[in-house]
Amino acid sequence: MSVLVIGKFQADTAKFQQSLAERAGEFEKIAAEARTQGAIHHRFGIGDGIVMIVDEWQSIEHFQQFFSNPDLHAFIESAGANPGPPDLTVAEAITSPDQF
Repeated sequence: MSVLVIGKFQADTAKFQQSLAERAGEFEKIAAEARTQGAIHHRFGIGDGIVMIVDEWQSIEHFQQFFSNPDLHAFIESAGANPGPPDLTVAEAITSPDQF
């Protein structure tokens, strides 16, 4: 059973978007590492002063192990997120007739 992880970070979205462009290789390296640790899907979104993640992981334990890395937290902050933990929501991924 996989889980959905939705996270909301307070952030400087302009700095985040600049980081996506200027530090693409670092983002790609982190994504590759996440896949080896159980990530299935990953997507970013931005809003008014927030960066959101929408992920699917093999299990919450896989996500927690990956997300516990202090180097990852340092990278997240350097890419524009405010210090401190994000607001995380975790839910069991289910299938439905209207899924696409």
